[in-house]
Amino acid sequence: MTKNPNQQNLKVIPLGGLGEVGRNMTLFETEKEILICDMGFRMPEETMPGVDYIIPNISYLKESKKKILGVVFTHGHYDHIGAIPYIIDKIWHPGFEFFASPLTKGIIMKRQEDFSNQPPVKITEVKNGSKIKMGDFKIEFFRQNHNIPDNLGIFIETPVGNIVHTSDFKFDSTPIADLPTDFEKIKSFGKRKVLLLLSDSTGAEEENHSLSEKTIGKNLEEIFQKAEGRIIAATFASLINRVQQIITLSEKYNRKVIIEGYSMKTNFEISKKLGYIKSKKETIIKSKDIDKYPDSKITVLCTGAQGEGSAVLMRIATKEHPFIRVKKGDSVILSSSVIPGNERTVQNLKDDLLRQKANVFHYKMMDIHAGGHAQKEELKKIIEILKPKFILPVHGQYSMLVAHAMIAKETGMPEKNIVVAENGQVINLNPDKIFIEKSRVPSNHVMVDGLGVGDVGEVVLRDRQMLAKDVMFVIVVAVDRQTGKVKGSPDIISRGFVYLRESKDLLKDTRKKVIEIVHQATGSGGTVNWSYIKDEIRNKIGQYFHTRTQRRPMILPVVIEV
Repeated sequence: MTKNPNQQNLKVIPLGGLGEVGRNMTLFETEKEILICDMGFRMPEETMPGVDYIIPNISYLKESKKKILGVVFTHGHYDHIGAIPYIIDKIWHPGFEFFASPLTKGIIMKRQEDFSNQPPVKITEVKNGSKIKMGDFKIEFFRQNHNIPDNLGIFIETPVGNIVHTSDFKFDSTPIADLPTDFEKIKSFGKRKVLLLLSDSTGAEEENHSLSEKTIGKNLEEIFQKAEGRIIAATFASLINRVQQIITLSEKYNRKVIIEGYSMKTNFEISKKLGYIKSKKETIIKSKDIDKYPDSKITVLCTGAQGEGSAVLMRIATKEHPFIRVKKGDSVILSSSVIPGNERTVQNLKDDLLRQKANVFHYKMMDIHAGGHAQKEELKKIIEILKPKFILPVHGQYSMLVAHAMIAKETGMPEKNIVVAENGQVINLNPDKIFIEKSRVPSNHVMVDGLGVGDVGEVVLRDRQMLAKDVMFVIVVAVDRQTGKVKGSPDIISRGFVYLRESKDLLKDTRKKVIEIVHQATGSGGTVNWSYIKDEIRNKIGQYFHTRTQRRPMILPVVIEV
């Protein structure tokens, strides 16, 4: 085929969400314009002490700021919107546009209130069937089932062809507080020739079909039918469908509902205002009024199913909640699957609740949680309906992306038309070909710690890991600047290394060695290199400790000239 010299290419650049679960952010770039889809964060790993969130690296966007048209959001989960307050001020310009569904907009705008010095985030509402034009991109939004309402897939007309981004999705014929999957709408996109499909991969390793929310409702009702004491239901604050199910069941069985947790209360109020959650006025009560009702008439709906230390359920389990304590006979429902990395924390939480004689129900015992992600049958079906020429699996660990690629091959797609990519890789697309360029854009982890964004790098993280593992030993030594002699005895501060009172001999010998090291380094007179002295203390004392204790603490020498 002769190459058309006027043929354009489109670049698809994932800044997050590939090779990981969360931090979803994808760029669609032409020669003159960039369209952004989502701005999410992900939770830190166990090896990242002190880190709150991980967000996408946007250094590439900062260089191309004037090309950015704006951002379209698929839905209101934080792994798709959570990074906004940390990055938007660095890439915003007066022509920047925002588009989101009503619930997604409500969650974003409420969260923006918690951050100061933010640029004006004015979001245009879109819904199923909305059509917009951003530069050379024509975009149509379509409804997709997930486990949060107002979730939208995106059909994009680009200069090189049509692209479909599925968002997180599953096919559900009996959803809660939502309409079933609109297969006719999806089929209509298939008739318009889809060049590239970006499809959710989180459930690609799971066999068969995802569970319907209706099935979850039946199993939750079994617990409500049998529970004689209070029901304490913990789930993600963003699982609006699950929140509605628990409120509906509580009303059916004449229970009052206490809503606990900042994010749970916030999302409840937003969803109720928009009509996504319905409850009777008298159903919701405050936690301080819990003792006014029999245990059999109380449901507590809260955050903390992942065992988060500051979440409500953990505070209840550790007796730190001001009004709610676990009682014998309470039924505790953990209505969420365990996020990888949280297994040990969730197990400890379950054990603590069981020790307090609660009945604990979780998703491995019975189907009381349905993931919001399509599994093998659904992923295969959407490929068969849309008939894309090319496919790019997105949203998932690398093994999930590979599993999704295998599903695409099973539908008959040629291997050369399937791209398994990673964050930062540049996928080049034209009507005839898709390939990964050799060049990459920065996509490393940017860590958020309190108000600091990006100031916790690999070196700081390594220090924190060392402090957590081998702890700290501080040596403070005063040196006469004229004679180079140590004045007095070096002070020692130990944190997590040895108990000072029971290690007097070790500390006495350490002080002697420090004095020897300083005197050897300053004995020849002339200019004193204090950095060299610190390094000598750090290295030689470190070797000495390893010989004596087989431990290597982080040694921090402090040399004071007097």
